[in-house]
Amino acid sequence: MKKTEIGALILRIFLGLSFFLHGLTKFQNGIGNTAGWFESIGIPGFMGYVVASIELIGGLLLFVGFGTRYIATLFVFILLGAIVKVKIAAGFMGNGQGAGYELELAFAVMAIFLILKSTTPLSLDTKLFSKNQESKANF
Repeated sequence: MKKTEIGALILRIFLGLSFFLHGLTKFQNGIGNTAGWFESIGIPGFMGYVVASIELIGGLLLFVGFGTRYIATLFVFILLGAIVKVKIAAGFMGNGQGAGYELELAFAVMAIFLILKSTTPLSLDTKLFSKNQESKANF
């Protein structure tokens, strides 16, 4: 394995684990509370269930490397929504009353890298799909 492949593997595992834990926390703290919070900021409550499920299941799938490009794309949309709807008012580093959007932006950049990379070593994507399909998935 090349150094860049090891870096992509570490990044994929870290991002998958981070999203899995964020989703798990939403369910452990009461998904109804999450849905209520979504409603309080003007987003339909059912989206709390959708986001938490994508984070939980998508995080696990990203961790094992299955559907990496698709999951990373969903994560980018979630992160951009969080930045625009919740974090932008606090600024990049926060405003003393709340955290800024630097973490969400960093996660979005990681996800975009995985979208562009398409496959990483030691992933189900590379084990399940042939070389022909892999080369078609790359830009």
